[in-house]
Amino acid sequence: MATTATAPQVSKHWPASIYRRPDGGIEQFLSPTRMLEVIRSGEGELWVDIDSTDMHQHALLEKVFEFHPLAVEDTLSPRTRVKLEEYDRYVFVVMAGIRFDHTTRDPYDIETYNLYYFLGKNFLVTVHAVTAVGCEAVRERLQRSADLLARGAEATMHAIIDQAVDAYFPLVEQMNALVDRLEERLFEDFDEGLIHEIFKSKRAAFAFRRHIGPLREVLNILTNRPSTYIRAETQLYYRDVYDHTIRIMESVDTTRDLLAGVLETYLSQTSNRMNRVMKQLSIVATIALPLIVLGGIFGMNFSRMPLVHDPLGFWAALAAMGVVSAGIVWWLHRRRWL
Repeated sequence: MATTATAPQVSKHWPASIYRRPDGGIEQFLSPTRMLEVIRSGEGELWVDIDSTDMHQHALLEKVFEFHPLAVEDTLSPRTRVKLEEYDRYVFVVMAGIRFDHTTRDPYDIETYNLYYFLGKNFLVTVHAVTAVGCEAVRERLQRSADLLARGAEATMHAIIDQAVDAYFPLVEQMNALVDRLEERLFEDFDEGLIHEIFKSKRAAFAFRRHIGPLREVLNILTNRPSTYIRAETQLYYRDVYDHTIRIMESVDTTRDLLAGVLETYLSQTSNRMNRVMKQLSIVATIALPLIVLGGIFGMNFSRMPLVHDPLGFWAALAAMGVVSAGIVWWLHRRRWL
C-alpha cells in the first residue's frame, strides 16, 4: 500500500511539490536537497510548482534543476512568446493563460499571463506568477490520488495543459455573449457610440487568437514529433488537447466574422440614417426653391410688373406659391420619394 511522507519542517520558501517514489510512496513539499537527490537518481516521478514571485523558489530553477539561464530568464518575462524549446535534459514549453480582467470597468479588457513547463525524464517543473487554474486543479487531484504521476511526468503536464485549454471555452462563450448583446443594441436601439465597443470587441478577439495560435503549433509538435520525454501512448492525449485548440480557434474566427458583420451593419445603418437626413433636407430644399424664385421675381425693383399695384397681388403671389408647393409635393408622392 502506498504511503505518504511529508517533510516534518516545511519552509515557506519551498515550492509545492509531489514526488511518487518507485515503490508507490508519496512525498510532498520536498526540500531542495531532496529534489536534487530525486533528479540525480532518475527514479520516480516529481512535480514541482514554483511561484516566480518568490525569488527563493525561483532560484531553484538554476541552483537545483540547473536549467539554461536563457530559459530561466524567460520565466521572469511576462512578454515571453508561446513556444517550445528542446534542451539536452528537458523540453521548455511556454503557454499563455487568458482571462477577462474584472478589475476594470471595461468588459472587453483581457488579462494574460504565462505558464512555463520544464519537462524532463522523471520531473515536471511548472512556473507561474499568478494563480493557475490548471495547476490548482491537478494538485487537488494528485492529493486525492497520485495515480496520474504513475503514468509519467508528461501525463501530469498534459493534465495541466488540458485544464488550462478547457478554461478557454467559457471565455469564448463570454465573448460570443458580448457580441450577441452588441447585435441586439445595434438593431433594437441604434447607438452611435456603439462603434467604440465594436472595436474593443475586435481587439479582444484578436488578442485571444494571437495567444491561441502559437499554442496550437506547440501542441502540434508535442503530438506528432517523437520526443524522448513524451511516450507515444501519452501523445494520444496531447492530440485531444490539440483538437480542443482547433475548436477554440474556429470559435474565435467565427466570433471575429460576426464582429465584422456587426461593424458592416453599423456602418450601413449610419449611412442609411445619413441618407434619410439628406433626403429630408433635399425635399425641403426642393419645395422651398420655387418659393424663393417667385419671391425673388416679385421682389424685383420694377415699377411696371403684373399684380404689383393690384390690391390682391400679395394674395395672388401667396396662392401661386401654395399651388407650386402642392404640385411639387404631389409629384414627390407620385415618384414615391416621400
